[in-house]
Amino acid sequence: MQPRAQIAAMKAEWLDDLLSLAPDALRDWHGSLTRTEARALAYHWPLWARYEQLPPAGEWHTWLICAGRGFGKTRAGAEWVRVVARTDPKARIALVGASLAEVRAVMIEGESGILAVSPPETRPVWEPSLRRLSWPGGAMAMCYSAAEPESLRGPEHGYAWCDEIAKWENSGERAIAAWDNLLMGLRLGTSPRALATTTPRAVPLVRRLLEEAQAGEVALTHGTTWDNLGNLPTRFVNRMRRQFGRTTLGRQELDGELLTDIEGALWTRALLEACRTTPPPLQGRGSGGGEATKTSGLTRIVIGVDPPASAHGDACGIVVCGADEKGLATVLADESVERASPEQWARAVARAAEKWKADRVIAEANQGGAMVESVMRAADVGLPVRLVHASRGKAARAEPVAALYEAGRVRHAGLFAKLEDQLCGLTIGGGYEGPGRSPDRADALVWALTELMLGRSGRPGIKAL
Repeated sequence: MQPRAQIAAMKAEWLDDLLSLAPDALRDWHGSLTRTEARALAYHWPLWARYEQLPPAGEWHTWLICAGRGFGKTRAGAEWVRVVARTDPKARIALVGASLAEVRAVMIEGESGILAVSPPETRPVWEPSLRRLSWPGGAMAMCYSAAEPESLRGPEHGYAWCDEIAKWENSGERAIAAWDNLLMGLRLGTSPRALATTTPRAVPLVRRLLEEAQAGEVALTHGTTWDNLGNLPTRFVNRMRRQFGRTTLGRQELDGELLTDIEGALWTRALLEACRTTPPPLQGRGSGGGEATKTSGLTRIVIGVDPPASAHGDACGIVVCGADEKGLATVLADESVERASPEQWARAVARAAEKWKADRVIAEANQGGAMVESVMRAADVGLPVRLVHASRGKAARAEPVAALYEAGRVRHAGLFAKLEDQLCGLTIGGGYEGPGRSPDRADALVWALTELMLGRSGRPGIKAL
C-alpha cells in the first residue's frame, strides 16, 4: 500500500488536471471511458477518500481511528479490508464486532460495509452459516463476537478489523480479553496488522489503546463528524448541531473527544450534563449598545475573577454567574482570556461587566493584592470590586460549591468545555488532575458561586441545602 503523502500528491495532481478542463471537455473525457474504466474509477478508493481515511505510512501494527459519528470510520475499515484482500491472496482476516449480528449488519452488509464497497467482479462470497467471506483471489475473512473472547483463542490471522471497540462488552473484562486473544493470534504473514475503529468512550480498552498511541506503539487517527460534511445530509448535520452541538454528549459522539471521569473528582460529566439548560433570554443590546441589558429572571449577577500570576502564565479566569429569587444559580458565561497582560484581562473583566450588567466583581487577591483592584479600576470597571484571599486550597474551597451542584442548585446555560474540563479535574483531598497547570476558570466560578450562594448576602446559605 502506498504511503498517505504519496497518494495525496498523486490524487491532487490528477484532480487538478481534470478540474482544469472545460465542462464540455470534462464530459467528453468521461464519455470516452469504457464501462470497465468508469467502474474502476468509481471504486478507486484513494481518489474519493479523505487523507485521514487512508492507512498511515510506515511500519505499524495497530491503527486506531477514534472519531465522531459519521466521520467515515466504517467506510475506511471496509476499504482497508478490500485492499488487504486484493493485495494479499493468502490473507486471513478477522472481523470483530460487539456481536455477530453487528458484524453482519454493519461491517459486511451495511451501506458502507465490505460488500457495498467491493466491485462486482471482485466482490467476496458471503456465507452467513459459516460466518465467512471468501474473495475470488483466495483471501478469507472470519467473523467473531467480542462478547465471546474464547472464540478468538486459537484462530490465527494476519489482519484484523475491529469495529466500535468502545461498545464491546466490558463486564468481566471481556473486551480486554477479546482484544488480547486476537493479538495473540495475529501472527500470520510477515507484517500482521489490526485496525480498530470506534467512537470514543472512556472504557478500559479505548483508554489503553490511546495510552499506547501516546507511547508511539499505536498509529492514531482523530476526527470529527464535521470532517465529513460533504457526504452527510444537510438536515442531519443541522439536527446534530442543534440538538447536540453544545452538550457533553456532542463533544464525545460528534467531536470525537474522549471525556473521562477522574476517580475522586468533585464534579463528574454526568453531573454537569444533568444541570445543563438553555441560556436565559437577554433583553436589550448590551455590550455598549446603549440600552441596558438585563438577564430575565435573575436578581443578582456577579463575575468571579482568578487573575494570573504573570502575563506569560496561566489564563485569567473570568466567569459570570447569576442567581434568581428561588435560590438557583446559573453559570452564564466563561469570558476567560489566555496569556493576557494585566491591562488586557482587566479590560476583559470590564467588557463582561458591561455586557452582563453585573452587580459585583469578586477577584482573588493572592496574586497581586491591591494591584488587582487598581488595574480593574483603570479599565473602568464601574461597579463594586471585592477582593478575596484564598486561605484554603482550591479543592477545599470548591467542595461546598460542588455540593450545590449535587443538590440541583446550579445550572449551566450551555456548554463551557474548558471550564467543565477543569471542574472535572478537581478531586477530593485537594488534588487537580485536569488540563493546564491551574484550574483558573474553575477557581473563578467557585468565587462567583460562593458570593452568590454561600456568602453573607447570598440567598440561600449552605444551611438551606
